[in-house]
Amino acid sequence: MSRSEGAEAGRAEAAAGGYGRFEPRSYLRNNYAPPRGDLRRPDGVGPWKLRCLAETFATGQVSGQRLLDVGSGPTVYQLLSACPHFEDITMTDFLEGNRRELRLWLRGDPGAFDWSRYSQHACLIEGRGESWQEKEHQLRSKVKRVLPIDVHQPQPLGPGSPAPLPTDALISAFCLEAVSPDHASFQRALDHITTLLRPGGHLLLIGALEESWYLAGEAKLAVVPIREGDVREALSRSGYQVRDFRTYTMPAYLQTGVDDVKGIFFVWAQKTLA
Repeated sequence: MSRSEGAEAGRAEAAAGGYGRFEPRSYLRNNYAPPRGDLRRPDGVGPWKLRCLAETFATGQVSGQRLLDVGSGPTVYQLLSACPHFEDITMTDFLEGNRRELRLWLRGDPGAFDWSRYSQHACLIEGRGESWQEKEHQLRSKVKRVLPIDVHQPQPLGPGSPAPLPTDALISAFCLEAVSPDHASFQRALDHITTLLRPGGHLLLIGALEESWYLAGEAKLAVVPIREGDVREALSRSGYQVRDFRTYTMPAYLQTGVDDVKGIFFVWAQKTLA
């Protein structure tokens, strides 16, 4: 390892260390309870993310046997529109606390975070007449495993992972920029997760634009500020063709002091066959 690579690895390790104070429930309250979790306003960030996902999956082009969710955090909304299109879903996160939150919801524990508003809204957008209870049952049945992941490692899932690889599609929401201390680390993390995806497979990436920090309880966590051009360049370098790129500007009423995010991006990209 070169000196520069060693320094970047050290910064990535320091960034990961800050997550020892991450509080999943505080993060969920800040971002997925009202006002940001109020799905009744069509200009809200929640409806925008769900619509991006639902419309992409409605094309029928993002499907297959296996789906891997990279850095799931304590959230499941990102998989609601995906679950009809895959039979084997793997959820992942670096933190055991987040993996514990996922397992609570997956087994229907009454203490789990309530995602029913998101499930109802996803069903409304999709318009197939499915009930939110059916939607949640289907997602629970499709998630086969919840695993640790470290996107800063060349083998993010570790050697001998039980996840079936390569996967047909990747989803990653608010992960890569949140755990990368600089643009080089962001690029390397994207390169690492790309090794998990088959040639021709699809990546759906959601992330923060021009954000430098966010709160999760006692933790104030650093984020590498990125712009649309940074994301496009990173995807090109990792061997993707962008199929769709959308951006959302965070309105003033959703700037609640829990972060300094300026906007959100959504990307649908396809890994090249070469």
